[in-house]
Amino acid sequence: MPTAYLEEVNPWEAQAARSDVAAEKLKLDEGLWKILREPSREVIVHIPVQLDDGRLEVFTGFRVQHSIDRGPAKGGIRYTPDVTLDETRALASWMTWKCAVVDIPFGGAAGGVICDPDKMSRRELERLTRRYTAQSMELLGPEKDVPGPDINTDEQVMAWIMDTYSMHARHTVTAVVTGKPLELGGSHGRIEATGRGLMIVCDQAAKKLGMSPDQTRVVIQGFGNVGSNAARLMRRRGYKIVGVSTSKSGLFNNNGIDIEALSLHYQRNRTLSGFSGSEETNSAELLVADCDILIPAALENQITSRNADRVRAKVLCEGANGPTTAEADEILVDKGVFVIPDILANSGGVTVSYFEWVQDRQGYFWTEAVVNDSLQHTMRTAFAEVLKYAETHGVSNRIAAYMLAIDRVAYTLRQRGIYA
Repeated sequence: MPTAYLEEVNPWEAQAARSDVAAEKLKLDEGLWKILREPSREVIVHIPVQLDDGRLEVFTGFRVQHSIDRGPAKGGIRYTPDVTLDETRALASWMTWKCAVVDIPFGGAAGGVICDPDKMSRRELERLTRRYTAQSMELLGPEKDVPGPDINTDEQVMAWIMDTYSMHARHTVTAVVTGKPLELGGSHGRIEATGRGLMIVCDQAAKKLGMSPDQTRVVIQGFGNVGSNAARLMRRRGYKIVGVSTSKSGLFNNNGIDIEALSLHYQRNRTLSGFSGSEETNSAELLVADCDILIPAALENQITSRNADRVRAKVLCEGANGPTTAEADEILVDKGVFVIPDILANSGGVTVSYFEWVQDRQGYFWTEAVVNDSLQHTMRTAFAEVLKYAETHGVSNRIAAYMLAIDRVAYTLRQRGIYA
């Protein structure tokens, strides 16, 4: 992204800016908010790994548990060169509020390892994963902390975590992670879940605003699992996908892009460039392209005070965590953009992860139709509850989502009391 559009924002401070406002609007007891605001546990591990060439390297990993008040901590593990403790804290807190918004019995957690998977072999990644799991054993468990996939981690990484945990437990424990292969206790519908959830809330927003899908132009930033599935599912629903991008390239066609053909092109070439029939552009320009729905589904801090005033979409549906800065929020509100905040919009993934956890614990697995119907019911209910909160309290959708989430976690904490 061109540096003109970047706005350096600490993700932990960014989420705190919204949650502090929501807590104030709720008139939450100051002491109670001190408990809810901070992570309950943070662990840093140093992970020795023998590389394929025989050298020993030591990687740094994190696991943050923000809250376990409503149930086991839940959150992804990402492998990136630039993961930080503050980013992990923010992701853990977002997961707490996300689970509360959709009213599933999980708290929030997040993890990460500072590494570059593109420069590591499969065997090196397996050794890294297994050692990270072994050094985090006391934190993990179906009743304690349930990891899932995130950036640069997938169902294979989750399988390694499950196997490592199970070897230490001396029996198979499928419910210790979600996002696993189907054959190892994964759930139908999990891979598409976040993208499907985005489509569901976009449907609800379009209905509220009187927009017909076949007349609605959509731009999606990001063409990974979330963005590509959202594009494919929304196109099938009738939406016109006019723009898509990755970090390296982008496409725009006001008449609509053939998403199925583009997916095949991307699988073959690992780039959007060279796809015929569309104008090549970049990720930054697509954020301010002429469209009806904008879905940033890549990284945080993409819509900032430097470009928010040029956003032309009627609806902003946040597929990524923290794609909009607090400063940009105010600009978007003044412009009348209908924002579906991240802790609501992208909660389809954790919702179906919850369904997977339930199925593993039952030892009974659902059809994809049951999973998708349950997801639709959950997302529609949460969307309606957030809008009701916004209207009742006269606040933006984002602050309403935080208020709803914080209120639910605070209620649980009051009922449980403080152990001393």
